[in-house]
Amino acid sequence: MILNQYGRPYMTNPTYEGASQSPRMSGFMAPTIGPNTALSGNLNTLRGRSRQAIRNNPLAKGAQATKTANMVGTGITPRFNFKNTPEVKAAIQELWQDSVPELDWDETTDFYGQQAIVSNAVFSDGECLAMFRPRNRYADLAVPLQVQILEADHLDVSYTTTLPNGNKVRMGIEYNKMGKRVAYWLYKDHPGEMYMDSDGTRVRVLAKNIMHIFDPTRPGQQRGLPSSSSILVKLNEIDQCVDAELVRRKTTAMFGGFIKKVENYGQTAADVLGQKVTGTTNSANIIAFEPGTFPELPFGYDVVFSEPKDVGGNYVAWMKQQLMDLARGWGITYDQLTGDLSSVNYSSIRAGLLEFRRAITQEQNKTLVFQYCRPVIQRWLDTAVLVNAVTIPDYHQKKRQYYRGISWQPQPWPWIEPYKDRMAEILEMRAGAKNYNMMLTERGLDPESFFAQLSEELSMIDKMGFVFDTDPRKTTKTGLYQSTDEGGEDE
Repeated sequence: MILNQYGRPYMTNPTYEGASQSPRMSGFMAPTIGPNTALSGNLNTLRGRSRQAIRNNPLAKGAQATKTANMVGTGITPRFNFKNTPEVKAAIQELWQDSVPELDWDETTDFYGQQAIVSNAVFSDGECLAMFRPRNRYADLAVPLQVQILEADHLDVSYTTTLPNGNKVRMGIEYNKMGKRVAYWLYKDHPGEMYMDSDGTRVRVLAKNIMHIFDPTRPGQQRGLPSSSSILVKLNEIDQCVDAELVRRKTTAMFGGFIKKVENYGQTAADVLGQKVTGTTNSANIIAFEPGTFPELPFGYDVVFSEPKDVGGNYVAWMKQQLMDLARGWGITYDQLTGDLSSVNYSSIRAGLLEFRRAITQEQNKTLVFQYCRPVIQRWLDTAVLVNAVTIPDYHQKKRQYYRGISWQPQPWPWIEPYKDRMAEILEMRAGAKNYNMMLTERGLDPESFFAQLSEELSMIDKMGFVFDTDPRKTTKTGLYQSTDEGGEDE
């Protein structure tokens, strides 16, 4: 360190301007704390404020609904990729359809409804818990297994200790000496519910029976962060600003005008107009008029109409920019947040939706599918085999290599402009860049089931002698009949 004549270090320009200690950056406080330290003291407050915003702010409520509608829609469905055992595949598919409405422990929705509940919770709270609840094999269930959805409040963020066996509990999660999750310490009752018999006790639940769904954004992050965390301040300020403007407009709209006494006459304005005085404010008469009234004022009185000042010509542009910031923070587009489509065209809305859908697909696969859907169906299949709900002789030998080959298909995205999108897909298929399986899977259809139904349908059409201009076997793409002779020449 080189000191100047006053014993102070010489100021040098930093390698990165962002690390400068100049007056411009002196107020930029950036603590270098870890992801869990940053969360532990703030998570409950962030979660509470996020929920409050969703309860009372239509923008937050709408953003949550938009994310869940695109994350889940009608449900993310499994595809059983068992090509070599069609009988087993059919039996598992039928059993799964029977279990879908029975999986919810609370019996208020089905498995796909649970997906929406989980998605809503991850948006508002940053995380959600789901617990496996095995049932008696004689319960009236297709497979004796249910799943209970729990709010993250059951997992106390302040519970941090070291257990006698050397395991460490961090924010309610127990880790062994290798740093692996082994258990969750959960409140028996929701700590926010006011039950007289609630004693605030915790129970230890093995990690294999808990699904902890959240989106980790930093390595080693143990708990989830609400989606509104980065924009809560702006959201609250905008809400207050809009409320203030609403109250101002409401107040000014109540005054149509003022009757001013030019001369010092003894009569009041109410006396002159023959109106009833409905109240006084600072000795000024407030007069109630009816629509269509044209009073004649005597000499000495004048009417001054109320002309409240506007907020300025840049209010709309300023508010639009603030709403765009909120939309970006929530990971949705401006038009999805506001419903304002006045300035979009096909190209702009397509570009925005492509980016949005890419982000949604990423979140679907790394959180909802990987952390929730995948463990549920694996435990469900294990249980089904264990209780002989389905017979798979080689299940234990080929389980991981074969019978867990299950993919998940979200609800397909709707067309932005059906004709253009469909023509583009046809060109892809003719060029060999896409096959039928890919096309059908993107639409949420099972290729094997689709082709089986199509074959049956075409056989029925041929048997009855019908020819439709949509049948490429017998008509051209313009709908003209073409010969099916062996020579291959058109008639």
